[in-house]
Amino acid sequence: MRVIAGIARSLPLKAPEGNDTRPTVDRIKETLFNVMQNDVPGAVFVDLFSGSGAIGIEALSRGAKKAYFVENAAKPLACIEQNLAFTKLANKAIVLKQDVSSAIYNIYEKEVDIIFMDPPYDQELEKKTLSLLAGMKYVTADTLLVVEASLKTDFSYLEGLGFNIVKVKKYKTNQHIFIRRIEE
Repeated sequence: MRVIAGIARSLPLKAPEGNDTRPTVDRIKETLFNVMQNDVPGAVFVDLFSGSGAIGIEALSRGAKKAYFVENAAKPLACIEQNLAFTKLANKAIVLKQDVSSAIYNIYEKEVDIIFMDPPYDQELEKKTLSLLAGMKYVTADTLLVVEASLKTDFSYLEGLGFNIVKVKKYKTNQHIFIRRIEE
C-alpha cells in the first residue's frame, strides 16, 4: 500500500495488523481519486472509519487543505499517526480518536467538501452514519459523500434522508456510492 499521487507520491503506508480493517487496494483507490480529482484540491476532507488513514492521506497528498481522520481502535490509530508522520502531512490532519457517531459532532467546519466512509460491511453502519450526517450543517448541497460498501448494500433509503446517488462505481467485491444532498 502506498500513496499514489501528489506531494507524498510513492511513499509506502503501514496497514494495521489483523483482520479488523480492509485497506483499499491501490487500483481501487486510484479509480476513486480519478472520479474525485477536481474536488480534492483545497478541500476539507473527512475520512470516517479511517483504518490506516490511506484515503485521507491520499487526499492530503493531492492537495486537500485539511483532513479529519476518525478511528477509535488502537492499532489503526497508531497506524494513522505513523503514516501521517512518515508522509509529513500531520500538520494538515486532525485525528479524532472516537466512535464515528460521536466524532460527527466534533467536526467544526462551516462546510466539508468531501466525506469518505468505509465502515465494516453488512452492519448497516453506512445507514446510521448517513442518518446522522443528514442533520449536520456542514453537509451542504456541494458536499460529496462517498461510501465504500459491499455490492449487496441497500441504499434505497437515501432519498428519505435528503440525499441522492450521483454515481456508482462497482468492483469485483465492493462498490463506491457517490452521494449529494438533494437541493431544495
